[in-house]
Amino acid sequence: MIEEYIFNCIMFYILLEIYEVQWQKADTMIGMFARMYQFYKKSIFIFLIMHPTFYFAIWFMILTDFNVLAIILFFIKAVDIATKLVFIKQIFIDKETSIEFQMALMTPINSLFLYIGLFVYPPLIYTALV
Repeated sequence: MIEEYIFNCIMFYILLEIYEVQWQKADTMIGMFARMYQFYKKSIFIFLIMHPTFYFAIWFMILTDFNVLAIILFFIKAVDIATKLVFIKQIFIDKETSIEFQMALMTPINSLFLYIGLFVYPPLIYTALV
């Protein structure tokens, strides 16, 4: 019974993570930020809703009675969203980026890079539940 519960939590997280990867997927970082900016332009609330793993992290933190690993997951997800917002503002609103940063944003990224979260977070969730 407990094993099934742990499995279901992890699988639910994996589905949410795959959803996030799919809507953010692009060949370059600037492409990813451009896709995110489309939702941000409509409303910051829509942008935030498009990150269901953040809400999973909040739920998971409460579920585990604020387990240290659950708090770490929440912190990572919060910093991830905050970083994205800072970059979106810097790139598309303020239009203040250095030449080096622009070149880095245009560098092609490996599609496996986008799926790192699928390998990092599920073991964290498993460890917090065991």
